[in-house]
Amino acid sequence: MRGRLRFGALLAVVCMVSLGAVSAVSGKPTQSSNTFIFAGASDPTYLDPALVSDGESFRITKQIFEGLVELKPGTTTVTPALARSWKVARDGKTWTFRLRTGVKFHDGTPFNARAVCANFGRWFNFTGPFQDASATYYYRQIFGGFKRNESTGLGKPLFRGCSAKGKSVAIVRLTRRSGPFIPSLVLSAFSMQSPTAMAKYGANQGELRGGTFRPTGSYAFSHPTGTGPFKFNSWTVGQRVVLDRNGSYWGTKAKVSRLIVRPISNNTARLQALQTGEVNGYDLVAPQDMPTIRGNNRLQLINRRAFNVAYVTINQSKPPMNRKIVRQAVAHGLDRASVVRSFYAGRAVVAHQFMPPSVPGYNPSVKKYGFDPERSKRLLRQAGLTLPVKIEFYWPTNVSRPYMPSPNLNFAAFKASLERSGFEVTAVSQPWRPDYVKNVNQGTGGHLNIIGWTGDYGDADNFVGTFFQSANAQFGLTRTGEHKAIALLLDKAEAEVNPTKRIALYKKINALIAEFVPAVPYAHTTPAVAVERRVRGYVASPVGSESYRGVSVGGQ
Repeated sequence: MRGRLRFGALLAVVCMVSLGAVSAVSGKPTQSSNTFIFAGASDPTYLDPALVSDGESFRITKQIFEGLVELKPGTTTVTPALARSWKVARDGKTWTFRLRTGVKFHDGTPFNARAVCANFGRWFNFTGPFQDASATYYYRQIFGGFKRNESTGLGKPLFRGCSAKGKSVAIVRLTRRSGPFIPSLVLSAFSMQSPTAMAKYGANQGELRGGTFRPTGSYAFSHPTGTGPFKFNSWTVGQRVVLDRNGSYWGTKAKVSRLIVRPISNNTARLQALQTGEVNGYDLVAPQDMPTIRGNNRLQLINRRAFNVAYVTINQSKPPMNRKIVRQAVAHGLDRASVVRSFYAGRAVVAHQFMPPSVPGYNPSVKKYGFDPERSKRLLRQAGLTLPVKIEFYWPTNVSRPYMPSPNLNFAAFKASLERSGFEVTAVSQPWRPDYVKNVNQGTGGHLNIIGWTGDYGDADNFVGTFFQSANAQFGLTRTGEHKAIALLLDKAEAEVNPTKRIALYKKINALIAEFVPAVPYAHTTPAVAVERRVRGYVASPVGSESYRGVSVGGQ
């Protein structure tokens, strides 16, 4: 959901204040054409990208750090970054990266093949609290396990080893073939960090407190050190993170000399800060605020490509949802087009599968379920059920997500359409945190619930693989029957390193999922960033973390 990954920021801020490890910068920032001020929704969690999984942290770390590969601006296409090129051996498990030369970390130490191997080795050798999902969620998701697994839920590690061949060639060896390996390396979690700075400032010091990881060294708060176009200046919790242009950057240097990111949690307050000129731009624009921005000739909206999916979960562990014919009745009983038309301000399209069209493997020919109340009733009667069929439908309160701006409105419309289609709906509402997401993930959230997912990188495995490759309580999946066939194909697709063959497999998988109906996708939304018209060069990323290197303000 990515909602489940981004709730830790406020808790982490409390921890950071108690640690007293955060730098301060005095005085109110002044607007200047040489400064870009941006508003996010909260403080970052930490500034060590290997240890975070939330978008507000990645917003900052994207500017400080770089990976071996990155996404072409505005797309999900993988392009070179610190690696000039890469290739895989015939065994599908040995990857050779040819690195850029002459690149230095912000502390002046060299980026080279030894540094690459030091970073891979650091992740692989994490122990104790660092193996907890609250510390290394993305490493666990992609690499499966560590050198010595100590935490529950870990599997055989994907990583085997790394060796340096001179200064500019790094060879990474895996234990098995992995199609998502290269696409996943665009994640900020796999950025290259200065081994010298990490050792000096205690990057590998941390603990679990109350079941949540926190660093205990100062690196993640005051000394993040990468190769990126901006370098760390200071962080005042609740006020701002300040970054300065890296004058020694290996590529095209940033156009502004200073970048300030301010945490403003309230949608209305972010809009007001933009209107008054306190900030040059902000993220997570609410659909209801878009007409105000369009009507202001000083402001503009910049669209992100749709890279999410909102869906209604159908829990097969709760009869009668264990029967496909009943799930098909649910699909025909949901008036998805009406919800998209009524509550997304023209910012969404009806979804028919669990990945957006921009992801390779999307299949335009999957089975589609139009709103048809009479057909839904016929299917329920064919199943031998007496109408109306009683079901529990859960929905969340106190939350707005890019794929679900107003959960209450979506739920009310779906409830009404289902009750026209042979169901009797019992509504259950719960706060997003901690109750709702926990119940959805544990499969205790009723027969149906509404939720969604924003992708992390441009690969089908990050969508359908996340949902359907293994037993998943959210959908009541046990990797048996019809689900087993899908899961086995997902295993095969994950192990395929030939892009053409992988795409064909995912198209087949999407067709099977549509037939199986484990849930009903209903919307792909187009989020937007709002900026002043004098801001130039802002290219919004589908995954929500873009570089500000090319951004200029005013007459620059």
